[in-house]
Amino acid sequence: MRVLVVDDEEKIRNVIREYAEFEGYEIDEACDGMEAVVKCKNNDYDIIIMDIMMPKLDGFSSIKEIRKTKNIPVIMLSARGEEYDKLFGFELGIDDYVVKPFSPKELMARINAVITRTKNNNSGLVQDKYTFEGLEVDMLGRNVYVDGVKKDLTPKEYELLQYFILNKNIALSREKILNEVWGYDFFGEDRTVDTHVKMLRNNLGKYRDKIVTVRGMGYKFEE
Repeated sequence: MRVLVVDDEEKIRNVIREYAEFEGYEIDEACDGMEAVVKCKNNDYDIIIMDIMMPKLDGFSSIKEIRKTKNIPVIMLSARGEEYDKLFGFELGIDDYVVKPFSPKELMARINAVITRTKNNNSGLVQDKYTFEGLEVDMLGRNVYVDGVKKDLTPKEYELLQYFILNKNIALSREKILNEVWGYDFFGEDRTVDTHVKMLRNNLGKYRDKIVTVRGMGYKFEE
């Protein structure tokens, strides 16, 4: 498993390298967002640990560039713990957000959890395709089409839609959605789910009403 650690502080990169290599990961490093974009173009990684505030190119901008060519899981690592930054990161499709100062052991647990989730999502244990009228979801290719037009979903929006489809006609609480889609180790809030549902509905267009709000509880994908 290859991990790309992106941070302009060498001490932080060294700490993550020490703990990750102890658990058997292969580590590559970048000291700014621009270098990270170049490395991702030329190499494949299983996960990226990305700082936000860096010279040349910040972490958010770097993720936007990387997402144009690669769909790699990302954990944001930042001293900025404001809710706005976290929500903005999740809107970009990151998988987790860790605030500095952090516990290296906790970070490794989060890395392991994200990689395990990604493997499970790509394991082929789901149906190949879901279709309803003009809505088509290619489960293997992770593509979504509305009346023949491909929609540009973030990785987390796609995982949310897939989870809804696999549990169609079942009322799902926000807590359960957080646990299943973001993981039991994710310390998120109900608002995270609501934000992603809103973005997902916008992408589904006229099929947005398939995601029904269950008052006082959560959501349901209804057929």
